[in-house]
Amino acid sequence: MISFTSAQLDAWIAAFFYPMVRILALLAAAPPFSNAAVPMRIKLILGLAISLALVPTLPALPPISPGSGEGMLILGQQMLIGMAMGFAMRLTVAAIDYAGEVIGLQMGLGFATFDDPNNTSQTPVVSEFLSLLGLLVLLSINGHLMIMATLSHSFTVLPIVGTSLAAGTWSNFAHAGAIIFSSGLILSLPVIAALLITNVALGVLTRAAPQLNLFAVGFPITLIAGFVMLILSLSYLAGPLTEMFEYGLQSMLGHFVTKH
Repeated sequence: MISFTSAQLDAWIAAFFYPMVRILALLAAAPPFSNAAVPMRIKLILGLAISLALVPTLPALPPISPGSGEGMLILGQQMLIGMAMGFAMRLTVAAIDYAGEVIGLQMGLGFATFDDPNNTSQTPVVSEFLSLLGLLVLLSINGHLMIMATLSHSFTVLPIVGTSLAAGTWSNFAHAGAIIFSSGLILSLPVIAALLITNVALGVLTRAAPQLNLFAVGFPITLIAGFVMLILSLSYLAGPLTEMFEYGLQSMLGHFVTKH
């Protein structure tokens, strides 16, 4: 008859449960796994499969019961680490969304919105289009596999037991939010510049021909100029998007500061 002690059971549960919490937290926050189109059941199965694959490669953990006070603190820390890693990658997708919103507003397509299940809000069509393009670029460079590799490496850099995060970690993640505005503006800059020149030309034309109805002529010209510039700039977006995703992968672990 096979018998187990409570210490052995605690050790087995801890060895599987603590890594799984970090993995599920990352899957809930990092693209493309956090997409609302991915069913929750698929995320749970994927998290369990990754946990079963990673647990044998991790160092042995002390038999700390997840239900104890120390175990709850470890669970909370693993959840924060996983969410922070996913948030760092999510910032790059938010920058693409911001670029699409800026382009849509400048083109006059601010009214062309539909319900986005990911943000549970109304999203401009151009923003959704660029977001899908960014996810396709992420998948084309095997970004989802790089995220999994970074997650696996995180258990070496930030071990489950013995990791103490400094206060500078969370300030680094807060300051990292600037990438939304800086990178989003860089992505939308070609279209914005073209629309600015178009609006200036329309202003000069209105001064030269006051009888011209600017509202009847300016709106279609702005739309055409915006779409033409957007189509021309699509072939050049792969490079900046790849650099953004590489920065996001580096920042998944680069923002953490541990106490020595």
